[in-house]
Amino acid sequence: MFADRVEIHCKAGDGGDGCFSFRREAHVPRGGPDGGDGGDGGSVTIKAAPDVNSLAHIVGHRHWKAKKGAHGEGNLRRGKSGESIAIRVPPGTIVRDLKRGHVLKDLKKAGEIIVIAAGGKGGRGNRHFATATNRAPREFERGTLGGERDVVLELKLIADVGLLGMPNAGKSTLLSRLSRAQPEIADYPFTTKYPNLGMVRVGYDREFVLADIPGLIEGAHAGVGLGHEFLKHVERTRVLVHLVEPAPQDGSNTVEN
Repeated sequence: MFADRVEIHCKAGDGGDGCFSFRREAHVPRGGPDGGDGGDGGSVTIKAAPDVNSLAHIVGHRHWKAKKGAHGEGNLRRGKSGESIAIRVPPGTIVRDLKRGHVLKDLKKAGEIIVIAAGGKGGRGNRHFATATNRAPREFERGTLGGERDVVLELKLIADVGLLGMPNAGKSTLLSRLSRAQPEIADYPFTTKYPNLGMVRVGYDREFVLADIPGLIEGAHAGVGLGHEFLKHVERTRVLVHLVEPAPQDGSNTVEN
């Protein structure tokens, strides 16, 4: 399964509340406040991973929610911070705000990361409010709410060379011969329904990424065939190779093709 556009909802964890507590021990008549701080909530981040080549693993998983921070406890015990979530996407993924439509970040390189929803901060316990004149403070802080945002993930594959041409021109066959990619190959039109990537090695120290794009036919802009939405996957290529079959099996004219 190949997916290049997914809408998701991200919710960070809320911060834990600070604790309202006083020491109560034998032989300690003036124990004082000992309320611990609340833990921070987990954040939701998106990271470009080199071993991911599609958004298919995100389809069907619309809601991403990080853990809340734990509340503080007595004896100056701080609450545990909530666990964060890192959503792994392929390099070339554009993160866009769903409501406003603006681009938040273009994750072009592997390892790039963006925080979509920041976790809430944990509240302070009553020990922070002790002063020389207020030795028994009854104040404490609530944890702040975690961030929340709807985003759209749009994938534009990053390749050095993009193969274009009519259906059954031999693009997938060429990709399978030049790289270890195993695209579906058959003698009927539109065998390739989504782009395929392959790594082509040239000598011992040079290599480049080759992209096989589904076949284009007349009227593709109006939805004929597979349409032309997948052309966004060749926007970032350095070179476009137009592959033409010398003797088309459908009897069409080579020059016109």
